[in-house]
Amino acid sequence: METYSIMRQFADSWGLLGMVLFFVIAVAWTLRPGSKTGANEAAQIPLQDDREL
Repeated sequence: METYSIMRQFADSWGLLGMVLFFVIAVAWTLRPGSKTGANEAAQIPLQDDREL
């Protein structure tokens, strides 16, 4: 088999599974119960005065 065929077969099977798994984990990490405080703090960073940092 040539390299392109091997890489395409891998991407069609395990690559897709890996991307879906990464997406599910990223969404779950964002929506976990303890993440609201950190998200609110990160959202306020652009509004802070530069001298306070």
